Amino acid sequence: MAAASPCDSSDSVPTNVTIKIEPDAEDGLLFGPEAVPLKRDPVVPLMAPVCGLQPLSWSQDHRLAVCTSSFLSVMELVCDIHSSKQDLTLHRTSIPLPTEAHKLRVGPSAELAQAIEKFSTHPDPSVRQEFLADRVIHPSVGVHRGIKYASWSPLGCDASGRCLLACLTLDHRLTVYNSHKRLEWNLLVDLTKKYSERLKERGYAKKDNKPPQANLLDLDELQRRFRMQTPMRMEWSSIYTIKQVQPDNTCLDVEMILLAVLMENGDLVLWKFVLPFTNGADVLFYDIIESGVARPSDLAWWEYENADRRMSGLIVGSEVGPVKIMPVSLSGVKGYFTLRYPVILWKECDEIAVENLKCVPMIHPIHKSCCSLIVASRGCYVFWCLLMISPAGLNVHNSHVAGLHSLPVVSLAVSQHGVAVYTCSIDGLIKKLTPTFTENTLIFKQEDMLRPENLSGRRMHGIAVSRNGAYVAIVSTQGMVGNFHPISRTYQVHFVTLKTPETAAALLLKSPSQNLYKLADLLDLVRWQILKNKCIPASLQEELDQKIQEADSPYLWRFKLFLVRILHQALQMPQTEHSWKPSHEESKVFIREDEEEDGENDDEDTVREEGVGGIKEEEQRAEVQAWINAVETHLMRENIKKVLGVVYLNTWLAQNISIPTCGLVDYLSKDTNDRASEVLIGHIKKKMNKQTFSERCSLCQTVLPFTDHKQATCKNGHMWLRCVLSYQACQTLTFRRCLLLDSIARLPEPEDPEWIKKILQASCTLCDSPMI
Repeated sequence: MAAASPCDSSDSVPTNVTIKIEPDAEDGLLFGPEAVPLKRDPVVPLMAPVCGLQPLSWSQDHRLAVCTSSFLSVMELVCDIHSSKQDLTLHRTSIPLPTEAHKLRVGPSAELAQAIEKFSTHPDPSVRQEFLADRVIHPSVGVHRGIKYASWSPLGCDASGRCLLACLTLDHRLTVYNSHKRLEWNLLVDLTKKYSERLKERGYAKKDNKPPQANLLDLDELQRRFRMQTPMRMEWSSIYTIKQVQPDNTCLDVEMILLAVLMENGDLVLWKFVLPFTNGADVLFYDIIESGVARPSDLAWWEYENADRRMSGLIVGSEVGPVKIMPVSLSGVKGYFTLRYPVILWKECDEIAVENLKCVPMIHPIHKSCCSLIVASRGCYVFWCLLMISPAGLNVHNSHVAGLHSLPVVSLAVSQHGVAVYTCSIDGLIKKLTPTFTENTLIFKQEDMLRPENLSGRRMHGIAVSRNGAYVAIVSTQGMVGNFHPISRTYQVHFVTLKTPETAAALLLKSPSQNLYKLADLLDLVRWQILKNKCIPASLQEELDQKIQEADSPYLWRFKLFLVRILHQALQMPQTEHSWKPSHEESKVFIREDEEEDGENDDEDTVREEGVGGIKEEEQRAEVQAWINAVETHLMRENIKKVLGVVYLNTWLAQNISIPTCGLVDYLSKDTNDRASEVLIGHIKKKMNKQTFSERCSLCQTVLPFTDHKQATCKNGHMWLRCVLSYQACQTLTFRRCLLLDSIARLPEPEDPEWIKKILQASCTLCDSPMI
């Protein structure tokens, strides 16, 4: 590959060609004088002060991690179809800090104790003070407690198809967690301990495997051993597919992901996780890369993909200024090339630390080619770099955005859908940067974010943008109460809208992902609008029906079902009377006869009006409920046909399988206007050769008729819920449920073939959320 081109300064005169990434008329972002961002309730108070490098981190499965000094707080945004409240539905959990003390191993205990004694009483003050001031080497001076950084993996990494969470504490302990049924967090692996054991086995040698010449009584060697295993930051890569050779010499496609860990000495340690990752013993050491950065500060993945050319690298920032990309060799991953040498993105050593590194893949609208936008905060400035690969090689264009803030930037977030950069500073201001392409470089449009009144005058500590750019989360102090500062400082998390419900609905209709669960933050804006107005917008309903006529996809039907369910919740009458309150019907009140006659007439008019209104609302709710049943039935029938198609392809002989084939065939036969069902039923019956295998109740052994796709009831009254994926009656005590508690799915049995297990691994038929 050719050498990187010289850095282009922002002073160069741009050409007349200017293309914005996202037009103002379509993006719906609430900036400018006409639109005011709206704050959503509730405001979430934190029980401990925030801490760490970037306190907020939003995952792809809509969970927000907040780093505090006592625990890692996790808030999951749930687009609840069973609630009629307009507030955000947040499911809160937390990961506590480890109680046991953490100590790094650097050599024999006796030798380490001798070294501590030597340098604690060293006659040279410079040596003694350097040693005593280091909290890692000499923790007796006090160890900070809290969460330093949290990093979410991409979606689909754990057994439930959700995200893994890597957590780094202030005492330099790096661990990986997954959530169990949304109720608890399980520790999967302690990577700091695992890497320490590996270094001990290798004699604390460098990558060249040469044993160290000095022992722990040499201060430089003592510091090197501590810094080579002190993690500073970690980031997950994308999911890669590799070929794995089986014992019978067949190849199987296996997914994996890498976790890059930046050490204090500049080393990049890569760990390999085979997906779905469930057992900590399965994590493998992948590689170590010596970056040569003496004082590293931040880390980000650079992943480039264009047609048949794909590359990957690690962007490392420094406390003194330089930024570089280190090549990552992906052996066994098809189609990936490796950079021949590191690429310098910024080489000036100006003693301005690089923080908040982010990398976003983009499409250049002029050249119609893939490129990467790298942004980072450097003091009061925002550093940006545009990487483009051309036939001549890798082109680097970089500069700084100045004049944004008067004080250093504390947090930076990037919205990847309609690329926009959000920054917040110690000065309390939040800015938005919108990139605009020219022929050779970029121009950033700067805007002030109009904050709600109750967020003014507060110190901001971090911001994060939701997966699809619907919300921005802001963590701040409580602010003044009655023109006075509170005695104790408290911290709160606020949620502010970035898009309008109309824009969210438009994005949902044209979404390329075709998955409602992945678009939960946009769905919540639409849900909020329906609950407020108690109706589905006519334009949205018309466009959705038109798209269903053009392309009859399950995604559009699921979206329609979601809208109708929320409308049904909006029409629910609020409960005004409480059953636990005493009734006053038997109490007697004495009034005059004329007052009684007037009162009776008024009461009759009121009752008549309320009766008419109540009847209309009841009819409307019944109509909506019938609408819900019709859409659910359509989705179920389409999924039943899909399941029967898989049964037909995978059963070579008539056999009794766990899927109630006969019941599904009879259920589909009720609709005589479905030609596709008739053809499929004919093939199924011909293959079964008149053999039927009835599903029986486990309590009384009577036949379970298939009359409803939600439940099964035998003639003795035993009722079982049906699996929404395989339609078998779940007659065990344990089964899985979708995240919205909408339906259930049975657990796979050991005797189930792989094709049935694959069916049971699918997401919910009704709401697209994973089954846990």
